[in-house]
Amino acid sequence: MDKISVPAIIDRKKTGKKISALTAYDFTFAQLLNETPIDLILVGDSLGMVSLGYENTLPVTVEDIIYHLKAVRRGLQKPVLVGDMPFMSYQISNESAVENAGKLVKEGGAEAVKIEGGGKMIERVQATVDAGISVMGHIGLTPQSVHQFGGYRVQGKNFQGARQIKKDAEELQKAGVFSIVLEGIPMELAEEITNNLDVPTIGIGAGVHCDGQILVLQDMLGLNQGFLPKYVKQFAELGSLTQSAVNEYIQSIQTGAFPTDENSYHLKTKSLKKVENQTQS
Repeated sequence: MDKISVPAIIDRKKTGKKISALTAYDFTFAQLLNETPIDLILVGDSLGMVSLGYENTLPVTVEDIIYHLKAVRRGLQKPVLVGDMPFMSYQISNESAVENAGKLVKEGGAEAVKIEGGGKMIERVQATVDAGISVMGHIGLTPQSVHQFGGYRVQGKNFQGARQIKKDAEELQKAGVFSIVLEGIPMELAEEITNNLDVPTIGIGAGVHCDGQILVLQDMLGLNQGFLPKYVKQFAELGSLTQSAVNEYIQSIQTGAFPTDENSYHLKTKSLKKVENQTQS
């Protein structure tokens, strides 16, 4: 499969072929995903919870994103690589937005960045695009606003909220984004927004009518423990398989079933004593 580009993602709107996207945070998974037809990989600030054990995404830094971008970049050649702009890396000013987006591209190897929010964040998006950096928008349930929302709640359920999200989508398109993530909104609203835009939408908890879908890799593989949002489908149960494998490993050590002769190295001579005698003579 040839390298996928940002313009190729935009063209999916015309061809009608759905965009497939996942998160990734390390070299091993990047290598595995690189051998699939996946279109886009996001090094998301969700790494704060998935890889670093934080309660939410807010503590994640630009340095954290760059560190994980570098790891993923080493294993990824074909899909588009997007780096998340973490909390307070772009909100302060247009200048800080451009500077930090530039770091994700220059130091981390990202081909695009993702910026959460509409409203005042449209200016940040515009400035970043004007600097020559491709931007993915993100509206609806924006995790960096978790405290404002009072938790991870579905957005756009009433008329006023839905109208604002639709307006944000239109303004993001005018600002030059190459795609927009729609998270945690009613599927009817997502369908209306998708039909109204020239750039593709990528849904997560936004229904089937988006131009593509994205999930956290560990969620869809069944690796994350605890609560799973309604929109997640587990395509495997690798968490329980991993625990079973570790339990079998421990048992094999205790019974002496591992390591076997096949897992061991051997001297060319029959004993260490013979080697010692040869060394002394």
